[in-house]
Amino acid sequence: MTSENHGTEKADSALVMSPTESTSQAAPFSPSTSKPTQELPDELIQAGWSKCWSKRENRPYYFNRFTNQSLWEMPVLGQHDVISDPLGLNAAPASGEVKSDAGLGNGQRKRPPSEDAQAGPNSFKRPKVEIPVTPTTPTVPISPSTPGVKPWVNTTDDKQGQTIWAPVYWDLDIQTNAVIRERAPADHLPPHPEIELQRAQLTTKLRQHYHELCSQREGIEPPRESFNRWLLERKVVDKGLDLFLPSECDPVISPSMFREIMNDIPIRLSRIKYKEEARKLLFKYAEAAKKMIDSRNATPDSRKVVKWNVEDTMNWLRRDHSASKEDYMDRLEHLRKQCGPHVASVAKDSVEGICSKIYHISAEYVRRIRQAHLTLLKECNISVDGTESTAVQDRLVYCYPARLSIPSPPQPRVELHFENDVACLRYKGEMVKVNRGHFSKLELLYRYSCIDDPRFEKFLSRVWCLIKRYQVMFGSGVNEGSGLQGALPVPIFEALNKQFGVTFECFASPLNCYFKQFCSAFPDIDGFFGSRGPFLSFSPASGSFEANPPFCEELMDAMVKHFEDLLEHSSEPLSFIIFVPEWRDPPTPALTRMEASRFRRHQMIVPAFEHEYRSGSQHICKREEIYYKAVHGTAVIFLQNNAGFSKWEPTTERIQEFLAVYKISGRSLPSPGPPSTSTGDKDSKPVQERLAKSQDNSSPVDKTAPDTTNI
Repeated sequence: MTSENHGTEKADSALVMSPTESTSQAAPFSPSTSKPTQELPDELIQAGWSKCWSKRENRPYYFNRFTNQSLWEMPVLGQHDVISDPLGLNAAPASGEVKSDAGLGNGQRKRPPSEDAQAGPNSFKRPKVEIPVTPTTPTVPISPSTPGVKPWVNTTDDKQGQTIWAPVYWDLDIQTNAVIRERAPADHLPPHPEIELQRAQLTTKLRQHYHELCSQREGIEPPRESFNRWLLERKVVDKGLDLFLPSECDPVISPSMFREIMNDIPIRLSRIKYKEEARKLLFKYAEAAKKMIDSRNATPDSRKVVKWNVEDTMNWLRRDHSASKEDYMDRLEHLRKQCGPHVASVAKDSVEGICSKIYHISAEYVRRIRQAHLTLLKECNISVDGTESTAVQDRLVYCYPARLSIPSPPQPRVELHFENDVACLRYKGEMVKVNRGHFSKLELLYRYSCIDDPRFEKFLSRVWCLIKRYQVMFGSGVNEGSGLQGALPVPIFEALNKQFGVTFECFASPLNCYFKQFCSAFPDIDGFFGSRGPFLSFSPASGSFEANPPFCEELMDAMVKHFEDLLEHSSEPLSFIIFVPEWRDPPTPALTRMEASRFRRHQMIVPAFEHEYRSGSQHICKREEIYYKAVHGTAVIFLQNNAGFSKWEPTTERIQEFLAVYKISGRSLPSPGPPSTSTGDKDSKPVQERLAKSQDNSSPVDKTAPDTTNI
């Protein structure tokens, strides 16, 4: 921990540091925390070298992230390993070295006469000592850096030869205030590119099965993002051994997948802009409803009701040619109410069959993946059953990254090369990409969090596994999955940290996190990059948290239940600031439950199209595509216990400062995918004109009147 944090938290005598957290709590120097300078050649970058700026000496220096070596002079290709060959005896001379310097070894240079004169004839040059890096040794290289400098990423335009400064979208210097009880390492199987490749291939096949079943049985395309939401909803109840695919769920039929398919039967309804589109949509719905009721095993009463309403609609379409768009939409709504229940009853068994079939195929794929994984570990002489349990003390510690109890097997070679500003990692012909800025971010997170790979020998293979996992989770469609993985803008995080002490994200990933402490879906791979594991199994005793969950109704409902349970059982300061869509037609169970919670201290509504999110594909998309406008209103709700309310009270001043950052910057793009069908406040007044409506709630916990701010 830094001295600043130590000073603020030392009063808590029951709070101690976890031994495994000594590495992650240190503030190791990184090139991205220094003044940005011109890029090095790709060969030096791949060898671990970065060019940094010394504020103390006011000149550049060079740092190697693999060896923690710092040099004032530019390193030479083929430089020796200072750990295995400290004297450079085995180093090959560089082609550009002169003969008189050949005996000095690579990376060394003769001191100029001015330095010799200053040193004097009898002076002794102190040898440089390299500190061996161990899992408990903080990896803080000796460098002339100044703490507190915000990270920046620099890219070079090859055509112009100019350096372009690009702001990053995270702040990894903020220390955590989240406190947990010490926990044992998890028994998840360690990641490996071979297994991750097999999981990706089987998941792609599962998506294809889903597409074929929807097309063959119901004659529809799979609802957009429904497979992704199925993965999220299943993991709420799944007790299986695979962290990605579900295999042990009760009930077998997914409520999320069933609901979304049924909403698209008999046809998918879309947003209508013009009168002719409304007329065609009404005609198609009537025709599809009649066709479905004729081809399925429907009751006589259902056939009679549907046919009569369809014929009545067709007659109305033939005789009324002066109807407006609103007339057509009203008629469509009436037809849906009359025919919908009967159409749903004949489609129910078929849709349940789709959900059941997908689940059982997924369970079979999980069995195959685990069997291959166990075989691979056995070939590496790694025992899964014989792993000794780690003794855990019953004590409070600052939260630390998820650890694995099973040793990691040797990792295969993963090739890395750069194409302009994009890092490309290839394994067996499968390439994943990440922009240079996020690649540097992953390096930092890995250095802060990983304790079993101090020399970064497994770094590239783990980055490949990480990006491949999220790539498969997103799906292959254009902008698919990016909305489910969206993040809040940077100014929002800055305001949350400044005004309410937020230092932790409940739903994030190493790719889109703002803080270096966060919860994510995959502790087996994300833990090496700072994840504390899935939030539903994370139980903090105190701290201030931000929650922006994926917009899956079942996951959001489980999240609120977990919040209330934590707040109920903790007497320490505990605060959650939640961002959820304001879906009112009908309202989601999560939103209804939070608005009725006795822990609710404040609530505000941010109207649709007046705020923005960061894309879930920010690690690979263009810079101008990172932000997009929200097409629905967002409810921001404060849940706090008494101690949390006393420490981080949402006062009027704090709320106004927080709301001020919600101004639209004009750089946003339309939301990825089709607009949401939920309703939201369409008021188009600027945010600043409604700040005066902000109200704070300083009443006790069991308040009766709702406290809501409409921006």
